[in-house]
Amino acid sequence: MKFEIKVTERSVLYTAVVAAASVLGHVMSGISVFNMLLFPILYFAISITGVTLDEKWHGVVTAAALVAGSVITTWLVQYLLLPEELRIRLSDKTFFLNICCCFVVYALVQALTGRFWLTCILAHCALLLFAGINYFVYAFRGNELTFGDFRSVSTGLSVASNYQFSLDAQAVNAILFTVLWVVAAGKCRIRLKRIWTMRLICVSFALLSFVYVADETKYAVTETWEQKGSYRNGYLLNFALSVRDSFVKKPEHYSSGQIAEMEKSYQEAGDFHGAKKPTIIAIMDESFADFRLLGNLETNQEVMPFLDSLKENTIRGNALASVYGAKTPNSEWEFLTGNSMAYLPSGSVAYQQYVKEENAYSILDTLKGQDYSCVAMHPYYDTGWSRDIVYPMLGFDETYFLDDFDQSHLMRRYVSDAVMFDKIIERYEAGKGEENLFLMGVTMQNHGGYRDYYEDFALDVYGTNVHYPDVNQYLSLAHQTDLAVEKLITYFSREEEPVVVCFFGDHQPSLNAAFYRNMNGKGLSGLTLSQLEDLYTVPFFIWTNYESESKTLERTSLNFLSALLLQKAQIPLPPYQQFLCDLMEVVPAMNVRAYFSKSRGRYVHYGEGSAKEEAWMKRYQNLQYNGLFDDRGRSQFFFGR
Repeated sequence: MKFEIKVTERSVLYTAVVAAASVLGHVMSGISVFNMLLFPILYFAISITGVTLDEKWHGVVTAAALVAGSVITTWLVQYLLLPEELRIRLSDKTFFLNICCCFVVYALVQALTGRFWLTCILAHCALLLFAGINYFVYAFRGNELTFGDFRSVSTGLSVASNYQFSLDAQAVNAILFTVLWVVAAGKCRIRLKRIWTMRLICVSFALLSFVYVADETKYAVTETWEQKGSYRNGYLLNFALSVRDSFVKKPEHYSSGQIAEMEKSYQEAGDFHGAKKPTIIAIMDESFADFRLLGNLETNQEVMPFLDSLKENTIRGNALASVYGAKTPNSEWEFLTGNSMAYLPSGSVAYQQYVKEENAYSILDTLKGQDYSCVAMHPYYDTGWSRDIVYPMLGFDETYFLDDFDQSHLMRRYVSDAVMFDKIIERYEAGKGEENLFLMGVTMQNHGGYRDYYEDFALDVYGTNVHYPDVNQYLSLAHQTDLAVEKLITYFSREEEPVVVCFFGDHQPSLNAAFYRNMNGKGLSGLTLSQLEDLYTVPFFIWTNYESESKTLERTSLNFLSALLLQKAQIPLPPYQQFLCDLMEVVPAMNVRAYFSKSRGRYVHYGEGSAKEEAWMKRYQNLQYNGLFDDRGRSQFFFGR
């Protein structure tokens, strides 16, 4: 190995450019003075240094460079995307899996180029550019880039002009370090003689790395909320998982012939025959739950006295959700579409991974066919869970987000249910008598966590046989929801125009594990399937301000709730909702974990029910797959828009 030092006009000029960029990075983005001085010094040292290697070391150096490049690129991607307190949360094993993902790219590029210096430049720059896109995507919408986002890339580009592009100190450091890496790689002009042997070895190692990562992540899930993907999975691995989870395998029992046979079993919905179309309001209340399902909870006062009293003209009961403690949009998606998370990959988020223009069928299609105006409200950021993209796809005509709500009196740090319900009334009054209105509201008041202290929020409801601050805060919040619901229902009970209100929780809150041990004697582990499903159960009611059937459903699930709502509102059911109503007669409740088997009298895992129940489950899975993933064979009868 020989070193050569040679100062040229070009090296001096380019060093001056790097120095100017470093100073600009310090002034504009806040990189440290140390880095501002270090980058031009290192650049100058690299640019004037030449290295000549003995030919016998070319293979070893190439292999070492590919491995080193994979480590450096992986680390720099994490550095670019995460602050230090989140970077350190990534485990060593997960970081190694990210290195393996990165190595796959390096090895394949090396197989194509045959020159490791070019590989290091191309692979590193491509991956860092990819991470840079995610850097801006997260800055714009608060969620990370996943493979499913490429389906809505045109929508993202159309709104990109509304954002300001800026770089923080980490981004500038990453760019300047990349300059050093590119220059250093360009100095090592090595060419291997046995080019095809090298290519075969590279492809083989890429394949081995791919198989290893796939095997080690069989039970890992794509994270799509905030930056969890980057600090739990590592960004490169998380994106790879999102690619895997975007392709849902066709059911073994699926065929277009079966879908055609099912079409023959259902008829198109009829007309209204002059019936008055009611205003339909659906409210999915954040983390709203009834802990009396879990065990003996005693409180200083009733938590939800109004909801307990609401029985006239009301269908009420308990509904299974597919999520616990998080991933609200999956409950929203199940309600609006009638689909189930049971037939999607574990941990996936339908809004961000599977909704696209051509498959965004929902009850909105039915209601818009009946001349309804469809309005969505959510008193939080529009980019949360990609609602700003998904809502228009689903067919909402109007959307209201955080900036549209009164924020002068927040409850803790969120818009209260009372304020949101006032907004619902305001929107109803704006079109009263002039439109058919469907309004979907998703609240924020009861969102976790529940451990912080707020001077302006009184804990007026608390447990008397359990004593946990987070539980008491949650109970007080749930009581405020009950008061807000009472005010809302009282208002609409005085209206002459027909109104239907559907209210349900999205999932139970995540609270102190000791609380659950007090409730069920076990906590969150070692539960029977029935006890586990209790944690996924939320209350619901469907109420009308006119005379209608009153009953209590011991159990149902969120994917069936929209069909029940349409029935209650006397909306003729479209074929898919007709199918769901028939399915409910056989399987009354289901979620991602299990379904209730009438024949067994208990919850069972999929595949463990009676032959009749399993046959209906297969029909449901086939229909859902057809509507979501069979782009060419999608049934226009069931899912036409």
